[in-house]
Amino acid sequence: MGLTLTEKILKDHIVDGEMIKGNEIGIRIDQTLTQDATGTMAYLEFEAMGVPRVKTERSVAYIDHNTLQSGFENADDHRFIGSVAKKHGIYFSRPGNGICHQVHLERFGVPGKTLIGSDSHTPTGGGIGMIAIGAGGLDVAVAMGGGAYYITCPKVVKVELTGKLSPWVAAKDVILEVLRIMSVKGGVGKVIEYCGEGVKTLSVPERATITNMGAELGATTSIFPSDEITKQFLKAQGREEVWTPLAADEDAVYDEEIKINLSELAPLAACPHMPDNVKSVKEIGNIKIDQVCIGSCTNSSLLDMMKVAHILRGKTVHPDVSLSIAPGSKQVLNMMAQNGLLSDLIDAGARILESACGPCIGMGQSPNSKGISLRTFNRNFEGRSGTKDGQIYLVSPEMAAISAITGVLTDPREIGEMPDFKLPEEFVVNDNMIVLPADEKDMDSVEILRGPNIKPYPETAPLVKDIKCKVSLKVEDNITTDHIMPAGAKILPLRSNIPAISQHCFTVCDEKFPERAKSLGQSIIVGGANYGQGSSREHAALAPLYLGIKAVLVKSFARIHRANLINAGILPLTFVNEADYDKISEGDEIEILNVRADIEADKTELTVTNKTTGAQIPVLCELTGRTKDIILAGGLLDYTRENLK
Repeated sequence: MGLTLTEKILKDHIVDGEMIKGNEIGIRIDQTLTQDATGTMAYLEFEAMGVPRVKTERSVAYIDHNTLQSGFENADDHRFIGSVAKKHGIYFSRPGNGICHQVHLERFGVPGKTLIGSDSHTPTGGGIGMIAIGAGGLDVAVAMGGGAYYITCPKVVKVELTGKLSPWVAAKDVILEVLRIMSVKGGVGKVIEYCGEGVKTLSVPERATITNMGAELGATTSIFPSDEITKQFLKAQGREEVWTPLAADEDAVYDEEIKINLSELAPLAACPHMPDNVKSVKEIGNIKIDQVCIGSCTNSSLLDMMKVAHILRGKTVHPDVSLSIAPGSKQVLNMMAQNGLLSDLIDAGARILESACGPCIGMGQSPNSKGISLRTFNRNFEGRSGTKDGQIYLVSPEMAAISAITGVLTDPREIGEMPDFKLPEEFVVNDNMIVLPADEKDMDSVEILRGPNIKPYPETAPLVKDIKCKVSLKVEDNITTDHIMPAGAKILPLRSNIPAISQHCFTVCDEKFPERAKSLGQSIIVGGANYGQGSSREHAALAPLYLGIKAVLVKSFARIHRANLINAGILPLTFVNEADYDKISEGDEIEILNVRADIEADKTELTVTNKTTGAQIPVLCELTGRTKDIILAGGLLDYTRENLK
C-alpha cells in the first residue's frame, strides 16, 4: 500500500510516537517563522528556556502585523525582536520587506521540509510541497530550542482536481468551493492533499492561495505536490537547488476523497460573517459596495497584482468606492514599480498600502458603519475589520478589481477575454531587508533591547488537587480567537504586555468579562462547538491564564487553540453529551474534585458537579502522556524547563 505525500514527509520527520491515525506524534521541525504580533511573546518564551542559539535549519522573524506605529509600543517590539534574532541565530525580515508567508514562499521555503509558524496561515508553504503548520508561539519557541512539535497523526483528505479554471475564475474560488463542501470545522484533525491532472494547471502562487486559506477549514495543513511548476518558481527565485520532486504514490490510500472539476467552477464569495458562508455571485446579486481591499497573505502575489492591474488599466475606481491595495512583499512591489503595474493602480485611484498585513489584521482601512467591503483576505469574522457592523465578503482579486470599477458586486467574467498571465522567468531578488544573525562567536556581545511595554510571561503553577470556582462566562458555537482576544490597531500593540491586553479579553462578547474574571480570582469558561477557531494567537490562552481561568469546558475545540490552552496550563474539557451544555449557566459554582489525581491516573472521563443546581456532568479530558505531563506541570514552559535540566 502506497503512501500519501503527507505521510511520506511526516514519516521522514517523526521522532516520537507511531504513525497511527489519531495517535500523538512528535516531528522534527526544519524551519520556523514568527511575526511581530506573536513573535515578541515567542522570543520571551525562548529566552526563558535558556537555549543560547536556535537549533533549526532556518528560523526567520518577520515584521508584518503591527506596522502602524502610532505610539512607541510597536517600534519597541520590532527593536526587541531584531536584537533577539541577531543574538540567537534567527534571520530578521525588517518592516517593509513583506508579509511573512509571501516572503517565506519566495525566499526560504523548501519542498519536503517541515515548517511551523506562530501564525495560523503558515500552511501557505504547502503550495511548494512543505508540511507547514500554524502553531502557538510557545510551540515555535520549543522547536527553535530543538524540541519536537507534537500533533495528532492526521487523516489525509484527497482533493482531486480535474479540468482547468475558466477565464476569470480564480484559485480563490477553488478554496471557497472546498470551504463550501467541508465547512470551517470539516478539516479538524486532517491534512488536505491536492492531486490530479488539474494541479498542473495551477501556478505556485495559485496553489499557495489555496493552501493559505485551508486554515479556515480547521485543517492541520494543506499540501500540493512538488513538480516542474514548483521547480520553475524556485528557479525564478534563484533557488532551484532546493527543489526536489515530491508526490503521493499512485496507490496511496486516503481517508476521504473530494473531486472538483476546475472547469465547472464559477466565481464565488464568502458572505458575512464566516468563510464557509459561500455563495455564487449570481446568488448574491449586484449589491452596492463601499470598499474594496486587495492584498493579504492569501492574494498579494505578483500574479494577483498582474491581473488586478490589467483590470484597472485605463479605468477609474467608482466614486462611491474606496480601493486599497497592499502588495505582499518588497519583491512584488519593486517588480510592479519596474514594469509599470504600480502606475496602472495609482492612475486608477487605488490607495497603495505598504507590504504588510494591514486591513486583514484590522490595522487600518476599517469600512464605514454597515459598509459592504469586498476583500481578498481569508477571514470575515464579525468585527475583525474594525467595524463591528461591517459586512465583509471574501472574494478573488479579479472580482474585487472589477467591482471596484462598477461600484457593485460584479462577476469578473463580464470583463471579456482574459490574457495569458505568465510569471517572469526571473524575479528581482534583493534580500537587503533581511538581516543575518550574528556569528556564534559574536552572539554574547549582542544586547537585547527591551522597551517598557514588554512584560514577562504570566505566572503559572502546577495543576491543583481540586478545581472549585464559578463560571465566569458562557458563550455559543464558533467562538473565534478574534472573539477571545481581538486584533486591531488599538489592541495589537499590547501583544507583549499580557496584563494590559487581558483587559480586552472577550470584550466582543461581554465588556465586563475581564473585570469579573479578575475579581473571581479563578474561574472556568463554558463554550459551544468549534471553540477557538481562527488565528493561532496564543494570547487567546495567555490572557485567560492571567485572568485566572483554570479550565475551559466546551462541545468541541479548534486544534491550535486547544494546544495553546494546554501550553498555558489551562485544562481543556469537552462534554460527553453536548446536551449537558444547557445544564450550566454563567455564575454557577463548579467543582471538579480529585482532578489532579484522576489525570495522573490517566482517567479520560471526569465529573463536573454544578453546585448551584446539583447536576452531575460527565466530561472528557483526553490527554496523552505528554500533554498530561504538561498540564500537571502547569504549562509547556514549565514542562520544557524541567526536561531541559
